[in-house]
Formats: sequence, C-alpha cells, structure tokens
Amino acid sequence: MGLKGNMEYFLGIDIGTTSVKSIAFSKEGKTLCESSISYPIHHPLPDWSEQDPEEIVRALVKTVENILHELHPQLPILLSFCSAMHSLIAVDKKGMAISPSIIWADNRAAAISAGIHKANRAKVLYEHTGLPIHAMSPFCKLLWLKENQKELFDKAYKFVGIKEYVFYKLFGVYAVDVSVASATGLLNAGTLQWDPWILEQIGITTDNLSEVVAVDKIFYSPGIFPVLQNVPFVVGGSDGAMANIGSSEEPGSLVITVGTSSAARVILNRPYIDPGMRTFCYYINHNQWLLGGASNNGGIVLQWLHENLFHSEKAVTDFLNQASAVGPGSEGLIFLPYLLGERAPIWNADAKGVLFGVQFSHSQASVVRASLEGIIYCIYGISQAIMEQSEILNIYATGGFARNELGLQIMADVFSLPVLVCETVENSAWGAVKCGMMALGMEAFNGTTISKKYFPDAGIHSVYAKGFLKFQRLYELLKEEFI
Repeated sequence: MGLKGNMEYFLGIDIGTTSVKSIAFSKEGKTLCESSISYPIHHPLPDWSEQDPEEIVRALVKTVENILHELHPQLPILLSFCSAMHSLIAVDKKGMAISPSIIWADNRAAAISAGIHKANRAKVLYEHTGLPIHAMSPFCKLLWLKENQKELFDKAYKFVGIKEYVFYKLFGVYAVDVSVASATGLLNAGTLQWDPWILEQIGITTDNLSEVVAVDKIFYSPGIFPVLQNVPFVVGGSDGAMANIGSSEEPGSLVITVGTSSAARVILNRPYIDPGMRTFCYYINHNQWLLGGASNNGGIVLQWLHENLFHSEKAVTDFLNQASAVGPGSEGLIFLPYLLGERAPIWNADAKGVLFGVQFSHSQASVVRASLEGIIYCIYGISQAIMEQSEILNIYATGGFARNELGLQIMADVFSLPVLVCETVENSAWGAVKCGMMALGMEAFNGTTISKKYFPDAGIHSVYAKGFLKFQRLYELLKEEFI
C-alpha cells in the first residue's frame, strides 16, 4: 500500500524478544504499514538463553527498509525505538560483539542471585536501584561473567544492551535511555546515574557503560540509512514503559502485556519501593515512574505446549481455541507455568513447571485451558502488590495475547475488572512514537480507540478466586523441591 498525497507517518521500532517490528503510524495512532522479522533464542546449555546481536541488527535494518520501500517516496517524520530489557552484550573497542546477547530469560546467574539473597544483601541493592535481585538482572549477569568467563570480562570494552548495540551501529555512540538503564540493577534510583558503589562490587566503572540519556534524546545522521540523514531518531524507552504510554496514562489504568513473557505495570507520579521486594520501579520521564512486575512465562508457555509437548499440527489459533470447550477452573487442573523459572512476585530462578491434579478424564483441551489460567494467575499474583499502591479501574491488554479472546475473558474474570483492547495492540511501538512526538515538541494524540471490551462474571470470578489460592498454596508447598 502507498500513502496518498503527502500523508505523514511516524515509524515506531520495537526490538522484541522473538522479533523486531517496524510499524508506520498515522499521527492518530492508526497502523498504516508494518514489517516484522523473527529470530531465534539459542539455548546452548540448560538455563542459558542467548541471541545473535548481529542477526537482530540485520532484522531491524531490513524491516525499516521494507517500510521505506512500501511507503516510497514518503519519508517518516521521525523514528523512535523501544526494546526488551535486561539484555547484556560484551563489545570490544571496535564496537563488535564478543559475546552473544544474554537475554532476560537467561538463568545462568541463578546461583549468584541466590547467594546475594542468602547473604541478606538483596534488599539494600533493591533499595538503591528499584530492581529486585534476580538472575535476569545485568548486575547478576556481570558478576557471573566475572566469575565464569574472566577472560571475556576483562577483554570487554563496554557492556551494553541490545538497543545500545543498535544505536552504536547507527550513530557510533554508546547511549542508553534511562528507562532501560533503570532495569539493569546498575542505576541509582535517586540520582538516575550509574551507581559507583554497585559498579565497584562488579569491578567496572562508568567508562564500561553507555551514557545515560533521557527517553526523548534525539539523534541524527545514521550511517546505515543515508536516505534518513535529516530525519530525527528518538532513543525512546523500554518496551514496558512505552506500552503503558501507548495504551493509557490515565490514573487507575493497569497495562498487562503478554508476548513471549508477560508483565503488569502502572504509571505513578512517585517512586515506590516495595517492602517485600515484589515489584520493580523504573523511572520513565518527567516525574513518571513505572511500577510493576514481569513474569518469564507468557506466550512462550503456549508455544512450548503447541510445539514441544503436543507437537500439534493445528494452527496456533485453533490449538488455543480448543480450550473454550473446557469450563473455568479446567476441571480441577492447575498449571504452575514456571518453565523458565520466575521473576515477579516470587523472584525464584529455580521454580519449575508443574501440572497438578491430572486425571484420566483430562484432555489436551484441559491442559491448554489450565495453561491459559496459569499464565493469568501469574499476572494476577504480580498485580496484588500494584493494586495495593494504586486503585485499578480498568485493565488495558497489549501484546500478541490481546488477540486471544478466551484469554482476555479469563483475565477479566480472574481480576474481576473490565479488560480493554486498544485498536492498536502494538502499544509499545505506538508509545515510542508518542515519546518521539513529545521530543519534537509535537502534540501527541492522547485519545485511545477501544476496539473490544471484556467484562467479568462474578460467579466465574469466585471459581478463579479459589483456584488462585490453590495455585499459590501449591507453589509454597513445592518450592523447596525445585532446588
């Protein structure tokens, strides 16, 4: 499709866990054109989850080229970015990756994290940074590299995340936006700069890290795209922060994203450090903080069921739809979906998946339904701490899961709250564009077009309230057996 006349468009680029998406939006947030390229996660050893950063750069470049070709000769007004958090790449002085990208799902630093908790050091680190101590934290990953790959650790010139790696390829500078930096466990939550006390514990200095910049920092003249020399590139933020901005910044709006992983987040006008260390708190911009928690186990659990457990020939949509033949509560089946350990609210990298209560009468459909319910129980557990700090009126569902009607109805019934789906489910990319508009002093469109609403059923909520308590009890009873 081409653009008629001189219709302007804005390009949002979402560097996700399993794909990069470049999406052209109108100024009202309507999707005009999109390009997506997937890439794999490699697991060379148990608990390891890595990606090839060069493969991700190539995918990003290709998706942008696809949009430029599709909408030729029109150029975007701006490009703005968001990315998954917690990735770690060691680079040399030439800016070349000398390690894979160690992503959020990587659990190799689990013993490091456990040791910090055992030594009662976790809380003081959390209070400094707003990030609970867990294997996914770049802080723990750096300690692991220092202990286990000392030669690589010493050889590294910089330690960066995937968006920083992309920006170096584009502009030859190392810059990290403050919302991504907040998720490293290395940034002081008060000063919003790298914390010297924490860096000293790892044995690195600020010279080994990127410059921390605001989410509205503008760059020009990308080497890879000569045609975009005069178009502003805005650094943007983390996928989580941008998803909230792209959905609703209204008070009482809980944004739930289920993609490969899942998360629940709310924007506050103040920082909050949870006494129980259940939640993260990241700075975004202009007195906005993101309070929330993420689960390792979202859509990746459904993918595992589809491909690895059942080796289903059905299309993914049909595979998931069979769960609608099973009633709420999955006929007594409870699924703890901790296939990749877990982050919030239990922060246990050793947690394992459990299918409890299996009987002869259960079917594939029962297991699929129990998995959907288990994923949403995880998100509900995360949300308990958030709902203590903010009265929640509506849930905004984003990510690929926002296309799953049964899952959205289960979410409404578990939470006993309305679930709203925006017309644009790619809210992270749209949030990045809104951030870019604000960076250029443009009026960002704040209206949200709701395409669907799901309302809770009080009777079904009572079934799920009992199911959730059982879900929690099972974890508590079994957690010592996971080690």
